[in-house]
Amino acid sequence: MVTVVNTAGIGLWMALNVIYAITVIGLTPGELGIGLGVASGLRLVLSAPTGHLADRCGPRVVQVWSFAALVPLTLLLTVVHGFAQYVVVVSAHAIAYGTNRAAQMAMVAGVVPADDRVRIRGYLRAATNVSISVGAGLAGLLLVIGTPAAFRWAIVGNAVTYALAGLLTARLPTVAPQPARRGPRLVALRDRPFLVFVLLDGLLSMHYLLLDVVLPLWIVRHTEAPKWMVAALLLANTVLVVLLQVRATRGTDDLRGAARAARWGGVCVAIACVVFSMTGKVSALAACALLGLGALVHVLGEVRQAAGSWGISFGLAPDHAQGQYQGAYSMGIDLGRMLAPVVLVWLALEHGVAGWLVMAGVFGAVGLAMPPVVAWARTRRPETAPVLV
Repeated sequence: MVTVVNTAGIGLWMALNVIYAITVIGLTPGELGIGLGVASGLRLVLSAPTGHLADRCGPRVVQVWSFAALVPLTLLLTVVHGFAQYVVVVSAHAIAYGTNRAAQMAMVAGVVPADDRVRIRGYLRAATNVSISVGAGLAGLLLVIGTPAAFRWAIVGNAVTYALAGLLTARLPTVAPQPARRGPRLVALRDRPFLVFVLLDGLLSMHYLLLDVVLPLWIVRHTEAPKWMVAALLLANTVLVVLLQVRATRGTDDLRGAARAARWGGVCVAIACVVFSMTGKVSALAACALLGLGALVHVLGEVRQAAGSWGISFGLAPDHAQGQYQGAYSMGIDLGRMLAPVVLVWLALEHGVAGWLVMAGVFGAVGLAMPPVVAWARTRRPETAPVLV
């Protein structure tokens, strides 16, 4: 329920934040890009430390307080004027959101038995897709109105969802904080095999931007397919993720199974890129058919790769440091999302078929590298440090 409430507000705001920043606050596209880049960079750098905070203080406490911080930080967007204020507010908001995300995954690890963590994570993702879609639909209605007041009411609505999510989180079971231990505090950042996995997973997670960013531009500029195919593919992806994500978690509750899932997820995404590369010089009907086929293969890879990724991140993390390991794990995803719009758009739009084939090669190679990297990480898992008394 917490996830449904929270992500409905996020879906509402995701569809409006760029337009609001440019049309109401008055930022230039360049200023907007810099502001969002600074915020994303800070969230990435602080992911592991804020996860460590969740371990030491207890993930439920940290999650409740991060929701409490997100409420005023979100409302401040209604009174922001100018670039400097915008950067400060969105940066603080990003840090609070990143803290909340790490604490949420530590909550899953603390409350849910190890064999069920990936399955529960699948349910959370399915619920997230539904609620974000609802929020995006409401945003569409507000965009029709298009007034500054309508945008500000959307911000208020997002803040309300954070407040409700915080109240619901306070009713969840308590997860005991982890005591201080001898040795370095941020052990996740010293776990080299795990960091290699994080890097590979970040590269593989770039595929999430294919349907959102790359394919719409490819369809409009390089294919004969009608523009409505963009919306159709996104809708189909959302529905299929909801239907398939939980099923895709089967067999990923141990490290070997999770690594195999990540491997085949990368291979499927690679095949999808090859199919997408074939859509540029065919008829409209053939392009639609190939786009549909590619999107189907892509979503199969997406749900399987996601499940494998969660299984690996939970399985490699010691129980006393789940928060910081999940925070470090999210660094790869954040890095991938930062690089993907620039790199993947450049490959597809500037290099056409060759660019798509390069993507296929990278995604396939990263997927195939997952099992040996996980096997290496299993042999080098950090030992539990003694508790300080």
